[in-house]
Amino acid sequence: MLNFLPPLWVGLIATLLMALNALFWVPILLLFALLKLIIPVQKMRLAIDPILLHIAEAWISGNSGWMRLTQRITWDVQGIEGLSYRSWYLVNCNHQSWVDILVLQHLFNRRIPLLKFFLKQQLIWVPVMGLAWWALDFPFMRRHSEEFLKKHPEMRGKDQATTRKACEKFALIPTSVMNFLEGTRFRPAKHQRQQSPYKHLLKPKAGGIALALNAMGDKFQAILDVTIVYPNGAPDFWQFLTGKLHRVIVRVRPFPVPQDLVQGDYSGDPAVREAYQKWVHRMWLEKDAQIEALLQPIASAGIH
Repeated sequence: MLNFLPPLWVGLIATLLMALNALFWVPILLLFALLKLIIPVQKMRLAIDPILLHIAEAWISGNSGWMRLTQRITWDVQGIEGLSYRSWYLVNCNHQSWVDILVLQHLFNRRIPLLKFFLKQQLIWVPVMGLAWWALDFPFMRRHSEEFLKKHPEMRGKDQATTRKACEKFALIPTSVMNFLEGTRFRPAKHQRQQSPYKHLLKPKAGGIALALNAMGDKFQAILDVTIVYPNGAPDFWQFLTGKLHRVIVRVRPFPVPQDLVQGDYSGDPAVREAYQKWVHRMWLEKDAQIEALLQPIASAGIH
């Protein structure tokens, strides 16, 4: 453990180790991704997919290694027992920080299939990482504003088409489809601007989860509802790297796939859309209450 060092040194060492880990694994990942791209035979291309996933899992294990070396984190985790590496899952989680992704990868690596995130289109240009996400078939979404869509209605169905195409690939090999229902990280200003009815959460968006269920509802073994709580406040990435994250609380609850909604037409049927929104709202009310209950002992004790 290097956490006895000054925070700046811890952050610099963690950053260096994170970069070296990526620079080691990403070229190997890209080599096999390029091979998959140029091979014309579908069966051979499918045979490369597990290799890509194993490389990604080794990369995540490397991240867990430097985290253990540089960070002193107390993990309070419940609900990850009994999960299957050979099944499909739809995972949803509250979103507060980029650190959420490292937390999720650290806890779920090799317990369930590799988490596949829906990413903003601009992230494909992130050095090294953008190519890695492309190689792993992470879907890139444009996420146009409502104002843009009013001016360009022909773009309205593009993200739905991207989601369906991605889910077709996900259905070929066990996959965990990751969805942050809030669509963005929680910030007090966003919370106030939305006039969110939840104390600790932004308003959820049901469209993404509806599309995933419509495309792959028969594949998913369960929906994993994940709640992440940072008792001392959500850290930014540099705070995390410098060892200022001391405790993480994670709760995982499996939910059955709502079969009555799976076959519904979310975009075309107002009744189905309302049913999805009510289902997500109930889930979010439970999550909000769970976060409040997890934070209550800390608030009562006056821990900061």
